[in-house]
Order: sequence, then C-alpha cells, then structure tokens
Amino acid sequence: MEHPKDDRSKTLTVSRLLLDGRIIELVFAERQRKTMLAVYDGQDSMLTDAVTLDSGERLVPVAASNNLIRHHALLLPEMPAPYGSTGELIEAIQAYLVRYVDLSERFQRIASYYVLLTWVYDAFNELPYLRLRGDFGSGKTRALIVIGSLCYKAFFASGASTVSPIFHTLDTFRGTLIFDEADFRFSDEKSELVKIFNNGNAKGFPVLRTAVTAKKEFDPRAFNVFGPKIVAMRRSFEDQALESRFLTEEMGQRSLRDDIPINLPDAQKEEARLLRNQLLMYRFQTLAHIRADESLVDPSLSPRLNQILVPLLSVIDDAELREDLRESVQSFDQDLYAERSASAEAGILEILAESLAEGSRASIPVAELTAAFAGRFGQEYDRPITNRFIGGILRKRLRLSTYKSHGVYVVPATEREKVNQLCVRYGVTERGPRPVA
Repeated sequence: MEHPKDDRSKTLTVSRLLLDGRIIELVFAERQRKTMLAVYDGQDSMLTDAVTLDSGERLVPVAASNNLIRHHALLLPEMPAPYGSTGELIEAIQAYLVRYVDLSERFQRIASYYVLLTWVYDAFNELPYLRLRGDFGSGKTRALIVIGSLCYKAFFASGASTVSPIFHTLDTFRGTLIFDEADFRFSDEKSELVKIFNNGNAKGFPVLRTAVTAKKEFDPRAFNVFGPKIVAMRRSFEDQALESRFLTEEMGQRSLRDDIPINLPDAQKEEARLLRNQLLMYRFQTLAHIRADESLVDPSLSPRLNQILVPLLSVIDDAELREDLRESVQSFDQDLYAERSASAEAGILEILAESLAEGSRASIPVAELTAAFAGRFGQEYDRPITNRFIGGILRKRLRLSTYKSHGVYVVPATEREKVNQLCVRYGVTERGPRPVA
C-alpha cells in the first residue's frame, strides 16, 4: 500500500501538455471498464496507468467510475490508432456522416472539418460553433448525436440540464459541448447558457461565478468555457453578435433519404469509437505544429466570418479543399449582409452616405435624416419616426458622433470615412434602394 503522502501527490488527469513536448490524454476501454492515460512523445504513443513527473507529481487517469464516463455523457477514445493521411481521415468521417444522417452536401463538408478542429481546438484563440436548427422531427437531434460522437471529449447535455454542472464539466474536461434543445423557457436559464456561448468562442474570457463556502464566505471562481460547441435548437438567439458565431444547417427542409436508418444501429457506436481512436492520433501528430494561418484571411468575407473560418481552414492542408470550403460558407455572409441591409441602420447609412457624397456640406442635420428616412422607409414601421429614434441609432448602434450646432443636432462631415466603412459592413454600397415591405 502506498504511503498517504504519495496519495496527495496524485493528480487526476484528463489532458496535459508537458514542458518536454509530451501530450497526455485520458482514454477509456469500454469492454474492460477501465481508464488509462495515452502518452505521445512526438514519435510513439503508449498507454499507462500513471505518469510521474520530475517534480514528483504523479498523473493518474480520472476513474472509469466517474458518473459522466459511466453513463456515456462524456465520450472518449480507447487508444490512438493510425489513420493514414488527413485526406483519408476526412473521407472516413464523411462516409460515416452520410451513412447515418441526412445533411446538405455543404454542411456535411463543414461538419467533417469541424470534427478535426475539435481535436486541436486548443491551438487556436477563436472558434466557430456549429448549429442544427429545425422543428420537432427534423432530424437535428440525430445529427447532433452522429456528429458529436466523433468530437474531442464530447460532453452531451440538453435543455433539461441545470446550467451549473455544464460550467463544471466544461472547466474540468475542456472538451466539446454537444447541446440539445437549447431553447429555454425561463430567462435566467437562458442568460446563463448565453454566457457560456458568448465567452466560449475565444480564449481568455472565463465566466466568473460566486460560490459559498461551508463558512458562508463568498468564493468567486473562474470557469473556463472556451471550446468547440455543437447545438441543436428550434429558434435563434436574440443576440445578433452571438448568432454570427454559428455555422448553421437548417434541418427538415427536404425529404429524408431512404437509406438513412430510422433507428441508430449498434454499429454506429462502434464506428464512432474507431474514428475517435484515429482522431486521437491525429491530435497527437498535429497539435504541436498547427496554428491559425493568417494568410487564409479572405478580404471578400466579413471580419467575423474570417475570424471563425480561419481556424477551420487551418486544419485543411489542401488548397483546393480550402477554397471549396470558403465558397460553401459564403452564403452565411450573404445572409448576414441581407439581414443587415434590411435594418434601420442600413437605411440611415444609405441616406447619410448620399448626403455626405455631395462633398460640400460640413454637416447633416439629424432632422433632415429623420425626414428622409420617414419618407423612404416610414411605411415599414408601426411607430413614428422621430429625431430621437434616428439620433439613438446614430449614436448607440452606429457609434457615429453628433453635436449641437445652432440649436440642432448634426452629423459632421468628418464622420464620412466611418460612414463609408459602415456602409461596407452593412452591405449598403452594393445594393440599390431597399424595397418597401
């Protein structure tokens, strides 16, 4: 029996990147009901019950009796396995997806690459999310299970879960959140969930929550929620900034293929397990040298789409495949531009740009913008178009400066360059007058 002092030096380990370059990952042998640590030294991999560091710290695996592992709420690989080339691995993932779920060809490709990204996500500072959106019976939950079963340390939860264990699990296991029915009835639950999504796509933004100790003392704690996430839901989030982080597949818009099994067979779980083994080896062989490639930024796409797309493109080593993926997601940008260009902000920018284009005006009165906006778009609104309404959009949403001149508020001509940039962002420069609804 080991001395109790040795027990205190044991560290339950899920993943660890060591200073000597070794990568350690938790694995789970289903048949033996046993967890071990897979260790990769840059050339070879091995399975072990513990890793002792030079400091004396002894890394041991989280036990197979862990509730999440035991109930398959957390999916792990069994051992690293060879996968050939990245292209061959992608083909195997796509074949698996086609076999069990009906996705558009575009989203099938995106999902395949996203699976790869989840296994090396910690090499990047920003991440996109995937979303499957549709009504009851549209197949979104099936797609969530099939795709999620391949992801890195996939953690399955649903809208029936309380939010607290989701914080703790993400912070402890640092894996992929697979979340079903992300439509909450109660605002407090929705608010907590939105915190996870708002803070979880970029490094360095933990969620701070306050716990109370046994002595009734407040103990603030930071929860790391950064990581890939795949969500199924019926509607959209109200926050447009959050919406722009998702690459979305609209489910249930076509008839289900005849060759898709109604019920998932046991073979699906076995195929997913074998692919997770290969994906673990992909992580071992790729993590040390993969980084966000800034040369992949596409100036024709919006900054937000570039931000979330570059990590996804960086896991693809084929230039032709990268271009194919860029083209496949352009519609996401087009949808964003279409939504923005139909907004009140776009209408105001359109009128303001026309007025400033004359070049001889030192300022544009807000009252003039209000009258022009009411004349052009007023019939689309149920509320009166007032100077206060237009001024609020100018200052609070568009962040344009106004000041009082001779008793009236005006937009100075010095804002012309900012207006031009906003016009590009809102798609105003490439469209004609907005059609009347």
